Amino acid sequence: MTTRADPATRVTRVMLVDDHALVRMGFRMLLGEADCEVVAECGTGEQACQTYPSAQPDVVVMDLSMPGMGGMEALRRILAADPKARILALSAHEDTAHPQRALRSGAMGYLAKRSAPESLLQAVAALMRGERYVDPQTAQALAVAQLDGGSAHPADRLSEREFAVFMQLARGQSVAQIADHLKLSPSTVGTHLYNVKQKLGAGNQSELTLVALRWGLLDA
Repeated sequence: MTTRADPATRVTRVMLVDDHALVRMGFRMLLGEADCEVVAECGTGEQACQTYPSAQPDVVVMDLSMPGMGGMEALRRILAADPKARILALSAHEDTAHPQRALRSGAMGYLAKRSAPESLLQAVAALMRGERYVDPQTAQALAVAQLDGGSAHPADRLSEREFAVFMQLARGQSVAQIADHLKLSPSTVGTHLYNVKQKLGAGNQSELTLVALRWGLLDA
């Protein structure tokens, strides 16, 4: 069973999950100045799922865009194993689909990578207090989307599983690779692929990549 430090204690145990070593190094230095201890670093979602039980972090800082299963799938799996996990989702993308889905999947917080460095410390501290955290710019974008008609982003036509398959396809992954990453059968992935194409009006994988780029879900 996972045990956690009392939020009132001085040191917060943090697990960093990002495929860029330089990003992890920057976060580690920043957190080290704020009475936080980085107890584990992972470069993939798969590694995060394997490491979480033994690391027993108080807070997981999880990048959503990584090779393999990615951060969104890792987030879901960690929470399935430990519903009390405190996960702060990170993304460099300027969209509302990623924060909406991360928060719906159980992340306690969301932080855009464009945010000021001190925002990471504020977010980790908020999660340790049992509070939710969304950086102000993302919170405003989500509020505007709500006013414009609820879930206004076109990607919201997709189910959670369809969105996961869509993002992997948009990054150039094959059906076999997606089946392996998401622990699905190739035929199930094929069904999701068919539904994604129908809902988004795309004819092939290249068109799905263009759609993702147009919506700001991928880096150009």
